[in-house]
Amino acid sequence: TDTGRRSRRRAMAIARQVLCLCAFLWLPLARAEPIRYSVAEEAESGSLVGKLAEDAGLTPAQLSARRARLVSEDGRQHFGLDRASGRLVVAGRLDREELCGQAATCM
Repeated sequence: TDTGRRSRRRAMAIARQVLCLCAFLWLPLARAEPIRYSVAEEAESGSLVGKLAEDAGLTPAQLSARRARLVSEDGRQHFGLDRASGRLVVAGRLDREELCGQAATCM
């Protein structure tokens, strides 16, 4: 009947609104600030930079399931990500002058 269909549509609309409201209220709980690490210029290849999965509030399995990857502006991989452990490591020798020139800060 028409009354039954309208009733179901209204219930579905209310359910969608409730889901949207829940998602909206949950958003502030999501991590929004960047994670920052400092690395010594002389750090050897394979040196631990940070526990990325833990710092992002994820397990290594979640990091792997999300297919986390590292991307750099210059296309070179300065760091490596071990998805199995969630660790971020130095991939190779870092040369500050090569990366940042004479800039006072290097990010």
